Amino acid sequence: MKKISLLVLGFAVFFLALGFGWTWYRDNRVSNFERTAEIYVRPGDSASEVFETVCAAAAAKDRRSLERSFRNKKVAANLKPGHYTVSPGDASVYVARMFNNGWQTPVKLTLAGNLRIKQNIAAKISSQMLVDSASVYQALCDDALLGEFGFSSRNAFSLLMPATYEIWWTASPEDILRRMKEAWDAFWTSQNDAKASSLGLSREEVSILASIVKAESNYEPEMPLIAGVYLNRLAVRMPLQADPTVAFCFGYKPQRILHKHLEVDSPYNTYRHAGLPPGPICVPSKAALEAVLNPDFGGARGKGNFYFCANPDFSGKHIFARTLSEHNANARAFQAELSRRARAKRGQ
Repeated sequence: MKKISLLVLGFAVFFLALGFGWTWYRDNRVSNFERTAEIYVRPGDSASEVFETVCAAAAAKDRRSLERSFRNKKVAANLKPGHYTVSPGDASVYVARMFNNGWQTPVKLTLAGNLRIKQNIAAKISSQMLVDSASVYQALCDDALLGEFGFSSRNAFSLLMPATYEIWWTASPEDILRRMKEAWDAFWTSQNDAKASSLGLSREEVSILASIVKAESNYEPEMPLIAGVYLNRLAVRMPLQADPTVAFCFGYKPQRILHKHLEVDSPYNTYRHAGLPPGPICVPSKAALEAVLNPDFGGARGKGNFYFCANPDFSGKHIFARTLSEHNANARAFQAELSRRARAKRGQ
């Protein structure tokens, strides 16, 4: 009888160990998900909310396994905000530990397009990150913070290198600026520094002029020609007379720059003040920066193109001229086509 009892006990222990071992194996080694899912955990999200999101988004095969792993690993007490990726090869325990330890997957932060207003830039960044736009905007106006990177609120546009960055979704405004400073440092190679020096420009002056070039046109092939025009004007001490600098004075609100706008008293008004404005008027693109460093003067510097106006084919491109008389003829051609199109529209 005693032997039978020991045998029964032995079987019970064996099957208990077998069950425990299988449960451990299933939770720790068996893939539990059908598809890849990106999970965003915000501050205040509960473990139960995250659990349900993972089950639905990643199509969990065994809810009990994931639930048990969340409970055993105390995810409710250790859950960290972030952007996470659950993959088909992941086991339940790995996913629970991922949320506990903050094993995030970087996101891609893209800064591109016409970046002219700090509030809009802050909104563009915050739409891709956890941080709110107010915090980003405050950072772009914080001279003390920007000073840590060698910039100020006046030239913060220069720091914001347009690119696609891999960065943690939970990054702070300071972390974001630091990542962009790395890109800015990478752009300024010894070769680019030498090009700027040969033009008599500092890094900041290159950024300022590039911002004007970017504001003038999004058509990259002609950016070196636009840069060449303004460098020619600087070479002979001719006012830049760049319309975008005036538009900047008005927060880019005027659809067209009229004569009355040219009277605005601002150091950024290049109709009234010679030389470059005190800071960039928008975020210069990499193409615009490279255009300034590799300009097309349309001839010898100071003797090539000094003017440009919109092409009358309304392609968004420009026609360049060396003399004022040539420029005036080009401007009349554009105005004539503009008037013709207006008449045709009224006649419809």
